Amino acid sequence: MNRNKPNVLLITVDQMRYDCLSIAGHPVVETPNLDELARTGVRFDRAYSATPSCIPARAAIFTGKSQTGHGRVGYQDRVPWRYDRTMPEEFAKAGYHTQCVGKMHVYPARNLMGFHHVVLHDGYLHHNRNKYSIPVSEHYDEVDDYLHWLRRQEPGADLIDSGLDCNASAVARPWHLPEKLHPTNWVVTESIDFLRRRDPGKPFFLWMSFVRPHSPLDPPQAYLDLYEDAEIPDPPVGDWAMTSDPGLEGYNPTTSRGIVPKRRLKKATAAYYALITHIDHQIGRFMQALAEYGEMNDTVILFTSDHGELMGDHHLFRKSLPYEGSARVPFIVNDPGNRLGLQRGKVVKEVVEMRDIMPTLLDAAGVPIPDSVEGGSVLQLASRAAERQGVAWRSYLHGEHSQGSQSNHWVTDGKEKYVWFSQTGEEQFFLLGEDPQELHNAIRDESCRERIRHWRSVLVQELKDREEGYSDGERLIVGRTPAAVLSHVRG
Repeated sequence: MNRNKPNVLLITVDQMRYDCLSIAGHPVVETPNLDELARTGVRFDRAYSATPSCIPARAAIFTGKSQTGHGRVGYQDRVPWRYDRTMPEEFAKAGYHTQCVGKMHVYPARNLMGFHHVVLHDGYLHHNRNKYSIPVSEHYDEVDDYLHWLRRQEPGADLIDSGLDCNASAVARPWHLPEKLHPTNWVVTESIDFLRRRDPGKPFFLWMSFVRPHSPLDPPQAYLDLYEDAEIPDPPVGDWAMTSDPGLEGYNPTTSRGIVPKRRLKKATAAYYALITHIDHQIGRFMQALAEYGEMNDTVILFTSDHGELMGDHHLFRKSLPYEGSARVPFIVNDPGNRLGLQRGKVVKEVVEMRDIMPTLLDAAGVPIPDSVEGGSVLQLASRAAERQGVAWRSYLHGEHSQGSQSNHWVTDGKEKYVWFSQTGEEQFFLLGEDPQELHNAIRDESCRERIRHWRSVLVQELKDREEGYSDGERLIVGRTPAAVLSHVRG
């Protein structure tokens, strides 16, 4: 048995906010198992998704590259994934038995991306559900493993049975089938089955990838009951946010902005929290199975989300925008067997990102990190020796998302954030250290003029060689046509 190398478990959820952890001080959400991973591991308090939507975030996880490196700077389906070096491929080459269970969101959907095996459920994706233009081989009925499994348990079942759209941002209802049939339970059931079927002579790399708490907001009733009578705080609304909703956008069940009826929003928020607690309990179930198989102390664990969820902050919903609720995520590293010398209970303030996952996990396993990787191993920040030795780390992060008139770029060091909307030229500046909820846009504050000038110049340099023409090296240029995918990926 190759026990000089640890097993590696990557747990990702889809669309979980950074603050939805009890141990991080959330007044309502219950996350006992994640709290324990943080209490006995290391929590990274300034973790971000540089391009906060599903596809580009996962490209960063798979490749360890920045958004300009992997080329996906917005959300666009059906662009082939062709990368020379991927995280599962590197683990496989190093002798690991590799598997993903749950969401991949690559194209084609059954692209293994270097895994030995994938048990797939990407959730509801519009492009592979339509019945009028997609090839049969790409249709959801062909590619999704959860749907085939579900129909064996519940003949005729489908993902639209509840009446909730996959992007229903402010509408919720309880899961309508037995809890064991929920996609959250299925991910853990299949992951436990991998523990049974794995090659016992190899260490394993398992990516357990949940599709919730992304909409639909459909927790089992028992979890919704936990929050039914909870005093859920109103979301923060900044002095820069919309104050009226003349188009009544808040009444759209899949809205990304607007003033949602208060009762509806409270129910949706309760359901979102309930989905998180449901995932937490199922993670606890997997941890028990891991211990029963005798693998707990030989497994390094990393938990995170691909991006956040605004959930009414500033009357905004969903993701892709530069605000904390959208771009900032939970990020925990745990090492039950104490192989890595982590400082247990430590809370790290340096800015980390999705591109850091691949080098971190390869580093934990003693697997060489490819030269193509642009991220860094966060283990150097998490060790007991980190503070004594002083660690060189990135001083800021450049984030962005192409999204029509809302296309945006931002830079942050976790204490300050400068935002530029490329199509309108609108700027925002937030002093996160004293205003963590981004309630005040300080872009016109005299006291911030020098800091704003500094961050604007940083962004000018970040964008000066971009093909869209956002910067000439001296200034930011408004109105250049944004692209969701850069030319070196489009081919």
